[in-house]
Amino acid sequence: MPYDANVMSDWQISEAAEVRMKSIWQLQEELSLEKDEIIPHGKVGRLSFMKIMDRLRDNKNGKYINITAITPTPLGEGKTTTCIGLLEGLGKRGKGAGGAIRQPSGGPTMNVKGSAAGGGNAQVIPLTEFSLGLTGDINNIMNAHNLAMTALTARMQHERNYTDPELAKRNLRRLDIDTKSVQMGWVIDFCAQALRNIIIGIGGKMDGYTMQSRFDIAVSSELMAILSIAKDLRDLRERIGKITVAFDRYGKPITTEDLEVAGAMCAFLRESINPNLLQTVEGQPVLVHAGPFANIAVGQSSIIADMVGLKLFDYHVTESGFASDIGFEKFWNVKCRISGLKPNVSVITASIRALKMHGGGPRVAPGLPLADEYRKEDLQLLEKGLPNLVHHIRTVKLSGIKPVVCINSFNTDTKDEVKLVKRVAEAEGARVAVSEHWQKGGEGALELADAVIDACCEETDFRFLYPVEMPLVERVDLIAKNIYGAEKVLWLPGVEEKAAKLEKDPDKKDYFTMMVKTHLSLSHDPELKGVPRGWTLPIRDILVFTGARFLCPVAGSINLMPGTGSDPAFRRIDVDVDTGKVTGLY
Repeated sequence: MPYDANVMSDWQISEAAEVRMKSIWQLQEELSLEKDEIIPHGKVGRLSFMKIMDRLRDNKNGKYINITAITPTPLGEGKTTTCIGLLEGLGKRGKGAGGAIRQPSGGPTMNVKGSAAGGGNAQVIPLTEFSLGLTGDINNIMNAHNLAMTALTARMQHERNYTDPELAKRNLRRLDIDTKSVQMGWVIDFCAQALRNIIIGIGGKMDGYTMQSRFDIAVSSELMAILSIAKDLRDLRERIGKITVAFDRYGKPITTEDLEVAGAMCAFLRESINPNLLQTVEGQPVLVHAGPFANIAVGQSSIIADMVGLKLFDYHVTESGFASDIGFEKFWNVKCRISGLKPNVSVITASIRALKMHGGGPRVAPGLPLADEYRKEDLQLLEKGLPNLVHHIRTVKLSGIKPVVCINSFNTDTKDEVKLVKRVAEAEGARVAVSEHWQKGGEGALELADAVIDACCEETDFRFLYPVEMPLVERVDLIAKNIYGAEKVLWLPGVEEKAAKLEKDPDKKDYFTMMVKTHLSLSHDPELKGVPRGWTLPIRDILVFTGARFLCPVAGSINLMPGTGSDPAFRRIDVDVDTGKVTGLY
């Protein structure tokens, strides 16, 4: 029986579910894993993916299911909850189902959004381990990233303080690093706006090189992007060595390999390449690997987790961050291109609450009570917001996939509101399912599971939006107009020249396009809801990730270090000193 999600908080449901949680060894037996293919880590474990892939390489892949969404409110509309609910529903139908989701960042967990474990009776357990560091992947990324910055700043100090013969005695060659062309900053896994702009090296000449620097949130690190797309340890090591940390005074890139730090960075990540194994409250296996923030990063569960999941499960469900314009577009045109994997179906998570917001409803914000418009039936407001859903259905269909729309049910939804959403979505050629997984777990997700099973029986005509040969400027124009609905693209002064230079660089011809923009609107402006018309997409910069091989055009005002709000989640998190159990997580 599901827990009473209307009365119990997420952490209370997780705590109760842990009493009957399967052990790692039970999961190992159910998944037919060999003894040396699972690495225990407290209540959770890691999967030794290379051993598993070597043994199962010739096995047929299961069905590949992507989870995306409409443009969300700042509260989120339950995409991870839908992912977990679908797994539970497939389990109730007797299917061998498992999934891959992303590890939560400490920034949102301790801020206004909370953890990313799903919620209610559709969540991943154990919640505490999942939310507070898990097996150390993000910490390892922080250490590896900051080691690169340590190597850079130490080298700058020593080159300033020593003559060339003295450097030679220390087996160092002069790199002539340009202090004004340092590409990387430091990272920390909190939303720490006070660290967005800093000065380092204050003090004497032995206290480092004085220069402006910054902190970004850890999951935006290029190392997280590399972990998301690497196919094996060799691929990981090679990509780490190609990361550009800075440029020299002649414009030549200084890489981690030049700094002789790439090997040590990879050493931090040698275990993080293995996905983590957790489970739903109903016992379905869930692989947790890579990180969030699809607006400023890849925002995908890893290629490795998907490769393993497709060998282990008959139905493998993978999560993409935010809506189809961001997470699904990157899944479709970047992740699937790198992995060579083709999805069978994509599930678009939608809520009537969010659709009403897109219809012009009152502001929705964490910490503020929902307005009456979201608690009562309002068919006119809902109808005005439905074009946002239609837009996302059409985006998924552009890839050759027929989508399933999941109406993530809230107890304030009415029958007529649900009917209206169904009618519009079905008119666009989508299957539609109402799902009550948050409240009822797998039993509440049977309609969704049936729709997905049915969709997986159809042939797809999966195709990419653009060929790899298409120049960067043309790609951005295509994405802006076809995925976002922009009228045109405006390259700000100096950025178009940068794009032209990158297009002429033969080494960057096969780089992938990883757009950076807000998740709260189809446009670059988070205040423009619904489906904006007649607008221009401004591109103000292009980030270059030479290890991941990404060109990242930045649209609008996006910051790689979010800020902590006035009522953060950490105010409600504590530890029961008698039992040691963490309370207040959500």
